[in-house]
Amino acid sequence: MLDISKLGDDILRVKCSEVKTFDRSLELLTEAMFETMEEAEGIGLAAPQVGVDKRFFVIGLPSDGFRKVFVNPQIIETSVEEGPYEEGCLSLPGLSHEVIRPLEVTVFAQDVHGKAFTLKAEGLLARAIQHEYDHLDGKLYIDRLSPDEKKHMIELFKRRKKNERKGKSRKRV
Repeated sequence: MLDISKLGDDILRVKCSEVKTFDRSLELLTEAMFETMEEAEGIGLAAPQVGVDKRFFVIGLPSDGFRKVFVNPQIIETSVEEGPYEEGCLSLPGLSHEVIRPLEVTVFAQDVHGKAFTLKAEGLLARAIQHEYDHLDGKLYIDRLSPDEKKHMIELFKRRKKNERKGKSRKRV
């Protein structure tokens, strides 16, 4: 299991650098990311969320049997039509908010071996691709909210974090 970076960790605000080496260590890291994501009950996890300054993410949709690594992704097309969806993030555990994004997306990327592919996605997969792609540019879903909504989400996160620390410091009898 890998540690997941949380809101406030500097790595989450970095514009990640391109992956140039496709080797066994990349394969092992992406497998560990899938395990971490699944253990945390997520559907996507980006490299900066596990402290790695590189442009790749993993997505797994158990209901569809979809499991894929996206290395050096580029969103090459999005639909004009947008829609709202309640998004959460493993870097802001326990919180979610409605975010408006394009309903369809076409992404060009490489797999873990460096082989290029293009994928057109809609629905939850399109949403997950856009969400994880944002992480590679140092953005979180809360950055897509109004300033007041974003401020509120940050306050909620801080409050939860403070309450967790209090809970851990209490002695149990």
